[in-house]
Amino acid sequence: MASNPFGKDGALAEINVTPLVDVMLVLLIIFMVAAPMIQQGVDVNLPQVVTTDLPAETDLLVVTVNRTGDIFVGKTRVALGSLSEKLAAIYERKSSKEAFLRADKDVPYGVVVSVMAQMKAAGIERLGMVTEMPDKL
Repeated sequence: MASNPFGKDGALAEINVTPLVDVMLVLLIIFMVAAPMIQQGVDVNLPQVVTTDLPAETDLLVVTVNRTGDIFVGKTRVALGSLSEKLAAIYERKSSKEAFLRADKDVPYGVVVSVMAQMKAAGIERLGMVTEMPDKL
């Protein structure tokens, strides 16, 4: 006589969780892949603002990126790879770790972000962006 797969009373009361686990793992992978794309794909229309001039301080350092992508600390040309080391050496004994970044408007965005990352890696805590007032108000 063959055994009854449903037990002695007829119905099987166990839930098969294998398909549930498979579906949940697939959904987890889909969300892990899709989440970074959702955060980076947002279009933003940034406002143009009129600001007041900052008071001139002699000990604030300005990092400049010109139209061709050359990087200058003050008036000294520096390679991108050594920017973090140079800035760390400059700010080693300073209590205030502030700097300004001047970048030409035609410089690719990736270059500006790379310079900002190097500045943050050097330990600069406050980073200001230097801009110009619009001609027409």
